Amino acid sequence: MTWEYNKTVVSTFIHSGSQWSWAALDGGTGWKRIKEGAPDGCTNLTVLLNTASANGRKVHVDIDASGLITTAYMI
Repeated sequence: MTWEYNKTVVSTFIHSGSQWSWAALDGGTGWKRIKEGAPDGCTNLTVLLNTASANGRKVHVDIDASGLITTAYMI
């Protein structure tokens, strides 16, 4: 797992299907999918990243070996 610190959420994308959410992060990180598996967890991360994007807040995100966002903190 790799932590990416002080990232700006540039954009988010959510598909109508279950657990299909993405976030674009600045600094060359690019688009990252939010890890699926727990519907509430996927929803909570999506809400957090949308809130950060809408309010100009930075986030710390944990990206696993397969490139999926598993954890995020809004700072």
